[in-house]
Amino acid sequence: MSEGSDESVQNGRAPFVVAHRGASAARPEHTLAAYELALEEGADGVECDVRLTRDGHLVCVHDRTVDRTSSGSGLVSELTLAELKDLDFGDGAPSGVLTLSELIGLVLDWRSRPTKLFIETKHPVRYGSLVESKVLAELQRFGIATPASAAHSRAVVMSFAATAVWRIRRAAPLLPTVLLGESSRYLGGGAATTVGATAVGPSVKTLREHPDLVDKAAAAGRATYCWTVDEPDDMQLCADLGVSWVATNHPGRAKAVLANS
Repeated sequence: MSEGSDESVQNGRAPFVVAHRGASAARPEHTLAAYELALEEGADGVECDVRLTRDGHLVCVHDRTVDRTSSGSGLVSELTLAELKDLDFGDGAPSGVLTLSELIGLVLDWRSRPTKLFIETKHPVRYGSLVESKVLAELQRFGIATPASAAHSRAVVMSFAATAVWRIRRAAPLLPTVLLGESSRYLGGGAATTVGATAVGPSVKTLREHPDLVDKAAAAGRATYCWTVDEPDDMQLCADLGVSWVATNHPGRAKAVLANS
């Protein structure tokens, strides 16, 4: 088993459900409303993408620009937090963009059950490694940067950039990490071992074409995180293969389907 491996052996249980950008099929993505609904629907984890603002704040935005998801326009990296807070991100809330700090607070304050937060750092970006440094500083501020073990961690850091995963593993070796990718050769090869990832993250399309990825990951002591799993047949496929985590825009549907798998 690789050091710090996380939920790599499912022991026959259904995959855990991660709400992709919140319950984003029902509420605007990356909004407080989307995450609150996901938690109410029983999500085991929630996922967010983070970017740095011009004045150094981590905000939950997927795209390089805010054009698609807000009432404004422009690059996230060229806007201040105050400017982003003035925009409408689709839920009608006056608070504008959701910060990583606000999302961590929501997840940790949710008392019904412990929920994991999956944080994806985006690359390439103008701020480079500063993104990972800021993420770790934020996790440290909330007391969740140095878990007793990967299995008990409340946070998971992910990226398509192998260098980003390596930076996290080097600075916080007990934090679980996911190396994301669409190539089975990339995820099934030596990249995950080289950077010390505790899990690999194929798309559901890649998993359909290369179902052996799950067993290969497990043999190396790694979990599998599959995205974005919205169709019941794909949810069942993930359960049959022994996938550890499924990211979905429909957490309530996924919980219902997987409860009967």
